[in-house]
Amino acid sequence: MVKTFSVSLAEIIKEMSLETLYMPRDPGEIQISSSDVNRPGLALGGYLDYFDSERIQIIGKSEFGFLSDLTPELRAQRVREFVGCKPPAIIISRQLHPMGELQEACTEYEVPLLRTKEITSGFMASLISYLSVQLAPRITRHGVLVEAYGEGILLTGDSGVGKSEAAIELVKRGHRLIADDAVEIRRVSSKTLVGAAPKNIRHFIELRGVGIVNARRLFGMGAVKVTERIDLVIQLEQWDSDKVYDRMGLNNEYMEILGIEVPTITIPVKPGRNLATIIEVAAMNNRQKKMGYNAPQELMFNLGMIDETTVPQDVQNEWRRF
Repeated sequence: MVKTFSVSLAEIIKEMSLETLYMPRDPGEIQISSSDVNRPGLALGGYLDYFDSERIQIIGKSEFGFLSDLTPELRAQRVREFVGCKPPAIIISRQLHPMGELQEACTEYEVPLLRTKEITSGFMASLISYLSVQLAPRITRHGVLVEAYGEGILLTGDSGVGKSEAAIELVKRGHRLIADDAVEIRRVSSKTLVGAAPKNIRHFIELRGVGIVNARRLFGMGAVKVTERIDLVIQLEQWDSDKVYDRMGLNNEYMEILGIEVPTITIPVKPGRNLATIIEVAAMNNRQKKMGYNAPQELMFNLGMIDETTVPQDVQNEWRRF
């Protein structure tokens, strides 16, 4: 069974800087569970067959203009039918003054009425983006999440393999820590995963032999970040002399997280290997691959091991330039 999440109306009011015009009860008790919002043009026109009462409703200049053209009797009827569906909240944009019929209906049906100064389209985009993150499907994975050269790197592996130590070294080099030990991963779109630390352990990191340290207080605000997109998963494991590791990187490997495939590589760990440097190189290499450049393919092409007809001419010209 898919777990659903919710966010309180009080949090939305605070995040979006909304003005409260009418509130029937404590907004902290009103939970929003749908990331979709709606402009009720059809509903105000009298068509309510597919009205979703779980969505926040946004009323802008167009809706007010439509209602203004109706007779007082019909306007009151349409507003009552719309508000009678009991949406979780109604938000008026552009700082418009609410009609008397709307205020009366919200009071009668106990529907929160809010207002924003923002224009309708811009406010809707911001609200949908916020709700998509807050209500996104999520899981918690054991690991460390860092940002290196703009790439979100999720370090995974057994306890004691060196994830936190590598993260501290990266922070000292100017990169940023997002989460240590527990990484809360959210699927915010069909292609994007965002990781963060649970609030109660945010910015803390454990170093065996030293203990718990606060990266923000030790290295400053520039050393930490609250959330980051996950671009690459690096699996750290103890070196196994009997295992054959990929030495070319010609074939891409992926790990599925919440239905999204994320590029992944395995790095063997043994004394003398500089993990922080390897992770930095992996981050830059992953960025190059996203931009269309693949070093193993160029090497194989230079050695004559790739048929020229399989490589686009513009790519060949780019390789030959360097």
